[in-house]
Amino acid sequence: MNSSVEKKNDNGNALQRKDITIIINGTQHVVPKEELSFLEVVTLAQLATGPNVSYTINYRRGQGNKPEGSLVEGESVKLKEGMIFNATATDKS
Repeated sequence: MNSSVEKKNDNGNALQRKDITIIINGTQHVVPKEELSFLEVVTLAQLATGPNVSYTINYRRGQGNKPEGSLVEGESVKLKEGMIFNATATDKS
């Protein structure tokens, strides 16, 4: 996941966007996107999986109007350089 994303401006010219560095559970990750989904955070965090596992994801140092909060399954969040995620897995059994 260390490649840059190419976008186009209003004139159709290519714009090069830098990768975004985030921290998940104390580990640095470089992602080539502006938004990350709940499932992508779980995957990057390499949390335990299974039929009885649920996940809790909290973040801080986020975008302006919502610098901190939590993610639930099906949601995504806009990324900001240096954003921090805490993700945990809990066995529901």
